[in-house]
Amino acid sequence: MTGRPQATSTARTDPAAERRPGGVQSLDRAFDLLELMAATEGGVGLSQLAATSGLPVPTIHRIVRTLVSSGYVLQLPSRRYALGPRLIGLGARATTTLDAWARPHLAALAERTEETANMAMLDGDMVVYVAQVPPLRHTMRMFTEVGRRVFAHCTGVGKALLAQLPEDTARDLVLTAGMPAQTDRTITDLDVFAGELRRIRQQGYAVDDGEQERGVRCVAVPIPGSPTIAVSVSGPAGRLTPESLPQLVPVLMSAADDLARRPDRHTASGSRD
Repeated sequence: MTGRPQATSTARTDPAAERRPGGVQSLDRAFDLLELMAATEGGVGLSQLAATSGLPVPTIHRIVRTLVSSGYVLQLPSRRYALGPRLIGLGARATTTLDAWARPHLAALAERTEETANMAMLDGDMVVYVAQVPPLRHTMRMFTEVGRRVFAHCTGVGKALLAQLPEDTARDLVLTAGMPAQTDRTITDLDVFAGELRRIRQQGYAVDDGEQERGVRCVAVPIPGSPTIAVSVSGPAGRLTPESLPQLVPVLMSAADDLARRPDRHTASGSRD
């Protein structure tokens, strides 16, 4: 990794050019357009979709018309397009499936560490939280909305996942998303961040030391065999201290190993990696 990134956009700038190997082109394009709609509040017009995706307007019109007829896209009175109601049921079902798989393990992790336990996945160039269990003992808890998308470079789960990728791939993802400073502790220099990922690879875990939210510390590890999923514990920096890491990290790694041994872990990753 070299240089300092300038872009901070979270949207894919040319999804039409980023074909997934072995994929069906029309499906790739449909999902790309859905992602672009999801990144735009208030709906989006065909011309904006064309400018962002690089696809011709007639192609976009055919795909969007199919998605509207099936309920996955809604045409607003302004003739702009937004995500449709049929996606709500799919999202709810996906959340239920992930929660049923992860919750028992996260609950045990939260009980053992007395901190909030989280599970997150790499979603394109961002990270999305898919499950969370708060501790029972403490009234002061860390809360991250399930379904929230965050930057990978400033979160423990994001850094743990990026460290599993080839260096060039991690660099490209960070450059695409950008590296905005969430706090004064956020790493915003690409060379410094490359060194951080090398350190994470060596030690086997990642730490968000107030980089996403000031006063909050998070420790994360990837789930073995599932390179797009990580588990973490988070808490106030005054309670989750650097001195507690030698006791905390083995517990976290044990929880990740338990999740990896689940025979149905492919439901969260889409397929066995």
